Amino acid sequence: MPTTPTILPDWLALLESRHAETHIDMGLDRVRAVKERLQLTFACPVIMVAGTNGKGSTCAMLESVLLQCGYRVGLYIKPHFLDFNERARINGELASDAALVEAFDAVESVRGDVALTYFEFTTLAIMHLISQSNVDVAILEVGLGGRLDAVNVVDADVAIVTSVDIDHTDYLGDTREKIGFEKAGIFRAGRTAICSDPVPPQSLIDHAESIGADLWLLGRDFNYQGDQQQWSYGGRGQRRNSLAYPALRGANQLLNASAALAALEVLRMQLPCGAQEVRAGLALVELPGRFQVLPGRPTQVLDVAHNPHAAATLAQNLGNMGFHRYTYAVFGIMEDKDIDAVIAPMAQYVDHWCVTALPSPRSAQPAHLAEKLEALKPAGAKADDFSVTSFANPAEAYANAVSRAGENDRIVVFGSFYTVAGVMAARKSSLH
Repeated sequence: MPTTPTILPDWLALLESRHAETHIDMGLDRVRAVKERLQLTFACPVIMVAGTNGKGSTCAMLESVLLQCGYRVGLYIKPHFLDFNERARINGELASDAALVEAFDAVESVRGDVALTYFEFTTLAIMHLISQSNVDVAILEVGLGGRLDAVNVVDADVAIVTSVDIDHTDYLGDTREKIGFEKAGIFRAGRTAICSDPVPPQSLIDHAESIGADLWLLGRDFNYQGDQQQWSYGGRGQRRNSLAYPALRGANQLLNASAALAALEVLRMQLPCGAQEVRAGLALVELPGRFQVLPGRPTQVLDVAHNPHAAATLAQNLGNMGFHRYTYAVFGIMEDKDIDAVIAPMAQYVDHWCVTALPSPRSAQPAHLAEKLEALKPAGAKADDFSVTSFANPAEAYANAVSRAGENDRIVVFGSFYTVAGVMAARKSSLH
């Protein structure tokens, strides 16, 4: 047997080189075979979270509340911004390189001749790592869709679908009904299925009913209400009043928080959570790149909005921020996204666009983005009031925005994870 890498960067490079040869094969048979050889099982409740937008926020809130309650929590969340280790958290701490290498070795030792994609291999490794870490609860974020995502070889005790919107149409279909069916694939017979989308697709409801899952719908089985100061949650058998707003900013976060509290209500016998711990968990939750407002001036916002639904939410949040003289956008996105529908809600808030290429073969070209944006130029706008400039990478686009923005202006970095990650890396290196 050829020797396997001994350090994490070498392992990741090996998986990426293999990945080039393994196309996305939308089926779970290979992943399931390796899972069985690994004897991968969880001796604790498993919460699985899927959705077009909001799944990372929901996972982060669950983790934060459960840590406040004193439980040992395993979290699988993706993608990462700067370090692969961000994908695996044990008790609030990033998994170590050594722990990840050990998990990769475990998968490789039983894989045999089964070809796994980068995503399938790393998913199995991280789930194995969490299952071996003596945790009280495992929180697993689904990547793409649900039904055919590698995470779905595990049976969740509680499965959450946060929102259903149009994204990844090549794989999931081009309507909310088709996508809803794919996301409902994480539901299980006789177990709880939660959907916090205010208008759930009928396909999701029908699938939950056809398999005999216990479906909780927002507005029917759980809900929330709030005023300026605080909010409250009401479920089937539990109310939580006078809650602090989640530390994650933005209009949709109460939908995500409600789904998290519904999951905790379902698991309240196994994982009881007190009122004070819930308040503290929501007040202290952190998640980079989700309407993340950086300290200082000019105001800077990082957001991984890369589909129409997320961009509309980001635009709404920007509209609620108060007056800024000019807004500079650092924007890069993948060519296969619905670019026009992402730009449309943002156009009224952005004066100066710094568009960038991304380090991916799927990157939209800056010239293509610039052409679309120039067409949105307001009639009679002067150069001071509207501009589109193209850059080779997010760091250069960001440096340009910073050099031009005054302290009463605002910089919004949005689009692909690569856009936000590139800016995060540039900021980090400038601090050293």
